[in-house]
Amino acid sequence: MIKAKTPKILRHRYKPILVLLGVFALLLFIALLAFRLSPWPGALIIRAVFNNGGHKTLEAMEKQVPPLPIEVLSDQQYTKTSKDALLDVYIPKSATRVNQKLPVVVWTHGGAWLSGNKKDAAPYFKFISSQGFVVVVPNYSLAPGKTYPTQIHQLNDAHKYMQANAGRFHIDTGKVILAGDSAGSQLSSQMAVLITNPEYAKALKIKPSLSSSQLAGVVLFCGIYKMEGLTTPDPALPKIVSWGDDVAVWAYTGSRDKSDPVIREMSAYYHADKNFPSTFISGGNADPLTVAQSIPFAARLQSMGVDVTTLFYPANHRPALPHEYQFTLDADGRQAFAQMIRFLSEKTR
Repeated sequence: MIKAKTPKILRHRYKPILVLLGVFALLLFIALLAFRLSPWPGALIIRAVFNNGGHKTLEAMEKQVPPLPIEVLSDQQYTKTSKDALLDVYIPKSATRVNQKLPVVVWTHGGAWLSGNKKDAAPYFKFISSQGFVVVVPNYSLAPGKTYPTQIHQLNDAHKYMQANAGRFHIDTGKVILAGDSAGSQLSSQMAVLITNPEYAKALKIKPSLSSSQLAGVVLFCGIYKMEGLTTPDPALPKIVSWGDDVAVWAYTGSRDKSDPVIREMSAYYHADKNFPSTFISGGNADPLTVAQSIPFAARLQSMGVDVTTLFYPANHRPALPHEYQFTLDADGRQAFAQMIRFLSEKTR
């Protein structure tokens, strides 16, 4: 009799555990299904990681950049079509006192198209401005809430607004530098192609707000110029990195189709021509994007006769320089800053 009752007793004793295991299995199944059906779960994880890293970088820069005589005009709304359409302007106070017009650096922030903010590198922008430049930093709508080409239209609107307010911002609109880091480099390089390649602009059905004669140069750090490179898993990288790249492209394009024409459309590597502006391009030796993206794009531009200034490091350089190394502002970061300022000064002289 005891043997016959034992299984029933055991089932009663462990019933709560079995229920919990069943609920856990169901939730796990729903989570896995959500990750397969939508970019949102993965995008939110990546956004949290990037935002945390950006906050730490900002704190470090705030300690390294001294107080500077810079006037900051925050949250200027450059178009009424989106609440995200805000930009910040950094102006040397010396220019405001004598009503001087200065070259402008339009810096587009990075963050895998799904994170980041115009204030993430504020000390860095003050540092650039202190060297005799107005710095304009636009926000843009983040993926997957808004997908491509929303961001391109927004940046074009930002360029239009900047020119309309050139007097108030002390900008010389004949000396414009487009700049960016990471995904911001992808966006800035695409905008440079849009401005300098009429056939490309026609294909995108966008009328550029800037003309090619206004572009004095482009500054690109740690960027992406061949988008398909992010959709193909790199066996040399950890799987989590390839997963993150894939999610970012899915979130930004709104498509899981790796052969979607927009992936090639947004790749400056394929559309830049001999009219592409003079370019400063750099990446760290420990950043996989340097070998996969930055060096090939620099070589491509040079092969077409574009004036290119590169700052790359040998593989054995120490310390190893990671993605977005330029914001660290240690010895190598300051060297990169000095070389960038030299480029900016030469091209806007």
